[in-house]
Amino acid sequence: MTSQTFQANMDSITPVQQMVASCSGALLTSLFVTPLDVIKIRLQAQRSPLYKGKCFVYCNGLMDHICVCENGNVKAWYKPQGHFNGTLDAFIKIVRMEGIKSLWSGLPPTLVMAVPATVIYFTSYDQLCAALRHRMGERSDLAPLLAGAIARVGSATLISPLELIRTKLQSERQSYRELSAVIRSAVHTEGWLALWRGLGPTLLRDVPFSAMYWYNYEKGKAWLCHYNKTTEPTFSIAFISGAVSGSIASIVTLPFDVVKTRRQVELGELQARKLVSSQASCSTYTVMKRIVAESGIQGLFAGFMPRLIKVAPACAIMISTYEFGKAFFRKQNQKDRPVLTLHTTNT
Repeated sequence: MTSQTFQANMDSITPVQQMVASCSGALLTSLFVTPLDVIKIRLQAQRSPLYKGKCFVYCNGLMDHICVCENGNVKAWYKPQGHFNGTLDAFIKIVRMEGIKSLWSGLPPTLVMAVPATVIYFTSYDQLCAALRHRMGERSDLAPLLAGAIARVGSATLISPLELIRTKLQSERQSYRELSAVIRSAVHTEGWLALWRGLGPTLLRDVPFSAMYWYNYEKGKAWLCHYNKTTEPTFSIAFISGAVSGSIASIVTLPFDVVKTRRQVELGELQARKLVSSQASCSTYTVMKRIVAESGIQGLFAGFMPRLIKVAPACAIMISTYEFGKAFFRKQNQKDRPVLTLHTTNT
């Protein structure tokens, strides 16, 4: 082993360390972003009451989840207790009347899938990006774009069946012990692809988002590092780059987000009523045409500001925490290098 190879190996971090860094970022992101979505859901429920079988989108800052309303449960966290006159008023009243823990209602069960998905996604991206940079040579600038797209396809494909099963379990009030029966029933009636129903709209939104996000993030990070004359991205550099790149990607992919949300809500409500999910719109194009017919072109850009307000800080917190974690492990590996070198020499 040459000294250069040894140096490169010691300066890099292991996949396990990348997983720990991404897991830490995922948890921190959820803690910051979840209260915003809880307040949003409570305000929406105030304007349009949520009845049994009605679905709504819940975001913990990492991924969107379809939740099914349960009738008769007065303790349901998404049912407003009192009247709210806005975001700040809702925040104050929820904390005062229900306790500060209510701002993180619904978070634990969604983290069961969101954290593993985030760990797989970020670790896969780093590994793929490093491999692609090595192989692409002069076109290595495109490595983040390809790595981001491939990593998102992989993580979304793995998690999609679990999300659909979770929605079905919730809507039919089944225990996790009956999970195998749920899977067999879905496969028997609609085939194995039933477990990935709704994946298409998800990929149409998430893959372009991921490709644009990582490409712009790496470009922005490199530019800010050059501007600040530093080789290592600081927390603020990663934060700003993540917020800007996340904002750009969220704006461009907003129509696909609207379609994906509409389709997933339809599927969730059909499952809640125990109807065949094929009754929902069978294609993204069909859903788009229906949205345009109902609300015009502007319907495809509904929720512009709420999405931007949610995505920008989530991306910024996640990536800056992730970069901070990687920098920490990289420094630890560098500290261990002299000890390992001495051990190798003695051997």
